[in-house]
Amino acid sequence: MTHSDSGSDGGFARRTILQAAGLSGVAGLAGCMSQTVNTAATGDGADAAQTDDEGPALPETGSPEVVDLDERGREVTLRSVHARHAAHPGSSLGGPVEMPVTWAFQADDGTPSVPGPVLRATEGDDLSITLDNTDAEMPHTLHFHGVSKSWKDDGVPSTTGITVMPGEKHTYEIGADVPGTHLYHCHFNTPMHMDMGMYGILRIDPEGYESADVEQFMTLKDWDTRLSRSYGGEDATYDLQNRRPDAFTINGRVAPYTFNPDHGSPVVVSEGDTVRLHLVNAGFMSHPIHTHNHRFRTVEKDGAEYPEVLQLPEDVVNVAPAERHTVEFEADADPGIYPIHCHKVDHVRNGGSYPGGMLTAVVYEQAMGTDVFADLMEKAGYEL
Repeated sequence: MTHSDSGSDGGFARRTILQAAGLSGVAGLAGCMSQTVNTAATGDGADAAQTDDEGPALPETGSPEVVDLDERGREVTLRSVHARHAAHPGSSLGGPVEMPVTWAFQADDGTPSVPGPVLRATEGDDLSITLDNTDAEMPHTLHFHGVSKSWKDDGVPSTTGITVMPGEKHTYEIGADVPGTHLYHCHFNTPMHMDMGMYGILRIDPEGYESADVEQFMTLKDWDTRLSRSYGGEDATYDLQNRRPDAFTINGRVAPYTFNPDHGSPVVVSEGDTVRLHLVNAGFMSHPIHTHNHRFRTVEKDGAEYPEVLQLPEDVVNVAPAERHTVEFEADADPGIYPIHCHKVDHVRNGGSYPGGMLTAVVYEQAMGTDVFADLMEKAGYEL
């Protein structure tokens, strides 16, 4: 496989940021989670939701990992893990924004995350994806968009008759026959389970796939955090018929934490780079994503490659629920820091504070030594 293993965190290390800013060897990360916790798995039953002194501490979510299924014999085990999720743990720009309990996905013994891990493979033989529900106290399933599968592996309990009950496992045989970027999620009590964090990306690369200079996955999601907060024991009432989204995330984070190189999704570029972004909407609302000072071309949608005649230059793409758009552009602007955000501008907020929410940026390496960049890093809880 020719693609680089660049995950939803951009695939660059802290050293890259510091070197680009001319700050190698300076002090370490600050302003992140205030407590170090064990990332061992915790089941998704009611006992696991306990976060006070009488119950187990929940693990913190990490950034979504890219799981190379080609290297794992084209198989992986996913399970749901109770975890605390900080969309923005700091106090800047309307923070903190936190979900005290989410149902994060964990691949094998990896780090639980919201979104779940990016499952990546080359087109070809089927994938074996096991949902391990043995430690859970709630039914779950897995449903994969875009690729072929047998009736029994469609993941919808009411139409397949298959529900993965607590104490059970089920292996889904999923086709890798439709190259592109796809969505997976739990399809049991779908509104609640997706709003608790049970979603992720399946990426099928075509044979001979060539990655871009910079390639990133961005999962968009609107949240009504009352569900998480009520499940975590707070005085909050969630009503599906009166859903009120109050957090708008990219890869599970809100601005300014989206700018944090270790936990967010800044698109760090050098002049002349080709940039490829895989945009996936795992939420319930549409999000028109706008890039400042960079016109992109949509090259894929929902597993279909766009013919060149349809790849028109544009700077806004509306990503509806469950849609997947892959866009490409050249880093050919005046080197600086350029926002990428939802243009429903009320989605660019944290509560009543603007800006925040569904906002990140294209960041040129040449701009990393500026006071503006340093101020952004301070707000994002990242110490240069």
